[in-house]
Amino acid sequence: MHNSFLEQINIKGHLTIHKVANGEEELVYDEDNVITSGFGYSLSHLFGLAGGTNITDYQIDRFQLGVSGHQGAQVSSTFELSGPLSSVDEYTSTGDSNLNAFESKQYKNATTPNAIFSKIPFTKVTKIDSRSARYTIFIDEDSCNNLTRVSDEVNLNEIALFVKNPTGDTVNEISSMAAYRYFSNIRKTNQFGLVFRWTITFG
Repeated sequence: MHNSFLEQINIKGHLTIHKVANGEEELVYDEDNVITSGFGYSLSHLFGLAGGTNITDYQIDRFQLGVSGHQGAQVSSTFELSGPLSSVDEYTSTGDSNLNAFESKQYKNATTPNAIFSKIPFTKVTKIDSRSARYTIFIDEDSCNNLTRVSDEVNLNEIALFVKNPTGDTVNEISSMAAYRYFSNIRKTNQFGLVFRWTITFG
């Protein structure tokens, strides 16, 4: 149902990733992304008057990064990252990080477990035209560094955008995945930052 809903309103997405060092940007990734059924789930609550009554509940205002992305996850039915960062400390790395990471609830196939997100500042959401908006996510030199799993170094290789709280839950915000992208491995260190520019277009 949610996938057919997305097809009817024709939402598309595109992601670019730049490495930033010494004030210079280097393009390292440039691909379309998958709009996931969680976006349809969110919009069906909005248009069906079945969810939150505050329009801010339907904003895309947070993201997750992960380390276990793969091509098989690049489908509209994906509702969670394969290996999301699992703590605030993994996002912030040091006290100088620019990220606002926090714990909240995530809609996962009819369950709502805790998950870690990072906010997308309102100032980093740009209206491009009447149909498109761009979300700019900056991972500075002090964020997401030297990640490991069971003492083994791991790479960032997946990212997702989330709708804030489409059901309008008044106890806990329950976020739903709106878009997903698996990308080439990036071993994040304090030698560079990353800029993700994610454009969502309607119709």
